[in-house]
This record gives sequence, C-alpha cells and structure tokens, in this order.
Amino acid sequence: MLTALKLGLTGGIGSGKSTVAALLGASGAAVVDADAIARELTGPDGLAMPMIVAAFGAEFMTPEGALEREKMRTLAYANASDRQRLEAIMHPLIRQETQRLAALAQAQQRQCIVFDIPLLIESATWRQQVDRVLVVDCTAEVQISRVMARNQLRRDEVEKIISTQASRQRRLGAADAVIFNVGLSLEALADEIRQISHHFGLSSATL
Repeated sequence: MLTALKLGLTGGIGSGKSTVAALLGASGAAVVDADAIARELTGPDGLAMPMIVAAFGAEFMTPEGALEREKMRTLAYANASDRQRLEAIMHPLIRQETQRLAALAQAQQRQCIVFDIPLLIESATWRQQVDRVLVVDCTAEVQISRVMARNQLRRDEVEKIISTQASRQRRLGAADAVIFNVGLSLEALADEIRQISHHFGLSSATL
C-alpha cells in the first residue's frame, strides 16, 4: 500500500491557512481540518459538550446544545488554566477523529494527507507525527487587520489571541516550507501552491 506523505499545515490566526488548505485539497490532498473537527465536537449535541458543561457549567451551552463560543473565547484567552482545562477535553477528541480521517485517506490511497493544525508548533506531539511542515506566514499587523475585519474583534482581543500562539520566529524555525501570504491575490497564492505542490506528491494541474 502507498504510504501517504503527512504534511503539517500551520500558521497564526489570520494568516490565510484555511485558504491554503483548500488549495491543497484542490490539488489532490486529503485535508484533515482540526478546527472543523473542533466545531463539530462543540456543535449541537457534540461529543465534547457534556464534558464542557461538567467542567465549566451550563451557561457555556446554548439552548440548541452547542458551545457558547464568545463566552468561552473570553474565558479561555483571559485565563491560562481555563484554556488548559478546555484543551484537556478537546485535544484527545480531536486527535481521535484526525486519526480516523487519516486512516480513511490512507485506505483511499491518497498521496498526501494535510493536517491543518493551528497549534501544531505548540503541540508536544504533532511535529513528530508529520513528515514535513508548511507554514503560512504573514506579519502581525496583517494578522490583526484581517481578524478584526473578519471576526469584528477589537485590536486588543486579537493581540491577546496572538500572544497565546507560538511566535512567528518559532513557527518559521520549524518550517520545511513557507508561504508568505501578504499582498497576494487568490491566483497568486494558488501559484505559490502550484510551485511547491510536487514536493508533496500533488498535482499542480488542477490549480
């Protein structure tokens, strides 16, 4: 059986990582998206919700049975111990689902599995589980402006989120390949992916 190349994809909030993941998917990669898995786990009647309610209280659940995301974001980014409690619930469940999806992609003989992991560099284990790391990079000021526009957050709120993530220098130091995503149109970004796709066993013809 063909062994798929495991590509870790990461970048700070607002870097454009999700767009890069979609472009890699268009080139034939199987994309395992940790954020999408987390949203499913904390959606209405998601697997994580009983544990979150037990740990944090019913006020962190909407009437539909989903996570009160704004309230949890405020708590988690204000208090490191609460963030760690949430991660202790979420990370094992996310890991279990990523392993299931990766096994499915391997069974389908996919040449490359992209693990879209926001906190890949911060993790004690993820770096050892992937063959290569692709970092989507941009300046802090670009991150801040993008996230403020996208999420309607205040500047200080975005800066607080950035401060909890690995530094730009640390991400770049762990990278096998880097895409500097500042001032690029979607077509120019696709061209960047096209130029590096063959290194990951992917086709550039569909980009």
